[in-house]
Amino acid sequence: MEMKNHTVVTEFILLGIPHTEGMEIELFFVFLSFYFFTLLGNLTILLAIISSSRLHTPMYFFLCKLSIFDIFFPSVSSPKMLFFLSGYSHAISYGGCVCQLFFYHFLGCTECFLYTVMAYDRFVAICYPLRYTVIMSHKVCAILAMGTSFFGCIQATFLTALTFQLPYCGPNKVEYFFCDIPVMLKLACADTSALEMVGFISVGLMPFSCFLLILTSYSRIVCSILRIRSAEGRRRAFSTCSAHLTAILLFYMPVVLIYLQPTPNPWLNATVQILNNLVTPMLNPLIYSLRNKEVKSSLRKVLQQIGFLPEQ
Repeated sequence: MEMKNHTVVTEFILLGIPHTEGMEIELFFVFLSFYFFTLLGNLTILLAIISSSRLHTPMYFFLCKLSIFDIFFPSVSSPKMLFFLSGYSHAISYGGCVCQLFFYHFLGCTECFLYTVMAYDRFVAICYPLRYTVIMSHKVCAILAMGTSFFGCIQATFLTALTFQLPYCGPNKVEYFFCDIPVMLKLACADTSALEMVGFISVGLMPFSCFLLILTSYSRIVCSILRIRSAEGRRRAFSTCSAHLTAILLFYMPVVLIYLQPTPNPWLNATVQILNNLVTPMLNPLIYSLRNKEVKSSLRKVLQQIGFLPEQ
């Protein structure tokens, strides 16, 4: 099939992480370890929440969904990256590349919306404690959870369609370890300046809007906490929110560095993307469990039941 005297691209070659030639074996074991502990940590959190009836509350319902997405999010790029780091083919089909880009942004956008919903949940719990169970009913939680996935899907569909409606008929070497918007636009056989601007606005506007909503929720939360008279009450409220705020910072910093920098730096992008893809999902279970007595108690019981810890 010919198009303007160029062969239409049917597959792409993932070149991997820039400036890491000759380090494939070391990187394979490092990323395999990250991926393993990400899966283990998030599955353990899921098991702890599901097995304890005390944790069947809106906050832990959303944390459960976050753990599920933290399992799938690194799974978009990690298996293929581990595959070619172990010496196998760097090739990925056109359809595989489309799927990688779509699911990466679908899961990433959904997590972005989910952090916003979790901030709203904490806002209601701290600012309106007596009405919390009424406002955050099972129906409302289900609608909010489905809404995060629905709007994440719309955003990802838009970004994927924007990227792959362009013709790819020339070079097919992707200077990265997975298919993402900035590196794919470089390979298009057309002027991408207008699309880059639309993509920049779209990718920037959504997280920025979510961040403003989170900031609004936490501004109200801080005002409410400062009005709590007992030091113990203030400590408990801050402790509940600190884990969420830490996770938000770890999530948003890579997004800002990757997609909103004026001149892309391949090495910086790859380093930050790995932080976003593997390290943050691995740290989330630790962030949410180390500061939370209920989760730690449930985890201890789960580990005792499966024989990892002795019975007390």
